[in-house]
Amino acid sequence: MRFKSKFTRILAIWVVFSLCLQFGVYALVNQRITRGIAAPPPITKILEADIPDVDLENIQISYAKDYLTYQTHGVFKVYNLTQQKVVFTKSAPAGSDQNMGVIDYYWLPDRNTLIYFYAKKNPNPYSMVLVQPAKTITAPVSEDAPEAQGTIPTPTPAEPTYERRENNPQITELNTLQFPESDDADAEPEDRYNIDVDAFPAGGKIQHIVASTFTNLVYLLIKTSGGALQLMEIDVMKDTRWLHQSGESINNIAASDLYGTLYIESKSGNAKQIFALSGNQRQKVVADNNKTILGDRDGKLYLGTVEDKRLTAIEVGLDKTDIKQSIGLTSFWQGSIPFEDRRVLIGVSGEVIIYDDEQAHVITETGDQEIMLNGNGQRAVISSDGVELLQLSEQDGYTRIKLKPFAAYN
Repeated sequence: MRFKSKFTRILAIWVVFSLCLQFGVYALVNQRITRGIAAPPPITKILEADIPDVDLENIQISYAKDYLTYQTHGVFKVYNLTQQKVVFTKSAPAGSDQNMGVIDYYWLPDRNTLIYFYAKKNPNPYSMVLVQPAKTITAPVSEDAPEAQGTIPTPTPAEPTYERRENNPQITELNTLQFPESDDADAEPEDRYNIDVDAFPAGGKIQHIVASTFTNLVYLLIKTSGGALQLMEIDVMKDTRWLHQSGESINNIAASDLYGTLYIESKSGNAKQIFALSGNQRQKVVADNNKTILGDRDGKLYLGTVEDKRLTAIEVGLDKTDIKQSIGLTSFWQGSIPFEDRRVLIGVSGEVIIYDDEQAHVITETGDQEIMLNGNGQRAVISSDGVELLQLSEQDGYTRIKLKPFAAYN
């Protein structure tokens, strides 16, 4: 008995010690993640490559900086920067209308995975639907009515008929491309079909894609063939739905990478507002015709003030789990820089980068810096995390690309 009692006490002590140790490790890891210490540093590379194509459009680079995607003359291609060769190509089906094939794509964060949208003609442009006749309810006949004196004829029931229903003339697929490690010469990228986006408007062009890995949702800002802007939400594993309201024009969107909240820049008539959307809830953030969404990163929403085509101020608010709570906008920067026809992104360190092919403005809480990107007519692209600069120049039948850390990360 004494042995069993001693053994039980020792076992209990070890159980308590193990639980305390596990809790301590969990708390430490959680604390490191909360402080951002556990996040790996962004990847930068220095290299030069000759891409065997010209007239490159929609150039995007993966987060690991080893795959480059682009389109040329309607063909979608992926170039392996490590092996310096094209490893994936996809064209529109034969006989497709203009602007079909791969219409847009988006690199998912922190992994070599790309989602892309592929449009093709619907082989069944219409369907014949069997329509049942509406049931006729006959009122009872009064005994005093003339019909009551004789035989009442029995009505002949109507036959069901077929009606022609027009289908969407375009089928739009959401697909996933999973790439192997870029130095693996034997492995092939895995091209997977996900879902048909049935409600995608035929001939529509994607203006902006944002994704929330927290909720597995993808948001598309689509310009229809008629010029209207529409906002679509896609659950990669389920279905799609429209988020814009009647009479509303959506100018810009950003998704929280922390809570999955979607922020929209909405205009109805002459009034512009910025809303937060979560599920079926919509909450106003600010109403100001001069405010615009710059982006969202690491749980912070960045809003800019634009006056006379110049950015004059930036405010920052904190994402909330409950969109009814105020995000608490605070001043981040004030100044004056050109804003028309500029590209905007939020870097991994929270800096706002506004640039074109010639120059970039890097804005932080302590001020802004102007950086010349290139010369001699080169094109410039900055990676979506803000750490890599791509300089492109067309040669005779090919495009030379140079990669180097963006100036802020030298």
